[in-house]
Amino acid sequence: MAHDWEKLTQLVGDQAFVIERVRISDSGIAIEGPFDLPPLARLGGDDQVFLAAFVRSHGNIKRMEEWFGVSYPTIKNRLNRIAAQLEFVETRTTELSKPLDQLAAGEITVTEATRALSERRSRSTS
Repeated sequence: MAHDWEKLTQLVGDQAFVIERVRISDSGIAIEGPFDLPPLARLGGDDQVFLAAFVRSHGNIKRMEEWFGVSYPTIKNRLNRIAAQLEFVETRTTELSKPLDQLAAGEITVTEATRALSERRSRSTS
């Protein structure tokens, strides 16, 4: 039995499309306007299935070779092609999060964390 997303993928093929209405199932709230799809949803159905298999295999390329009946270079080339379509979002620890991390680790007290946050905030606004 095909899921709705599979039917949508078959319907649009490789054509770009825009989501213009989102409805939250449990509340009935609907929001209208153009919405960008998340990067993974912009991939074709075959690539989405491939990535799901890669995650299920815990990144085990040997298993991927067995499941898809292709060679290591073929798996790597496909992963590289898919990766090139996905924007990498870099996450960096901000200066403000360091005292919080130290507090969580028990390295500093609440008073020390509060002081460090105040100092960092005043430096960033001056």
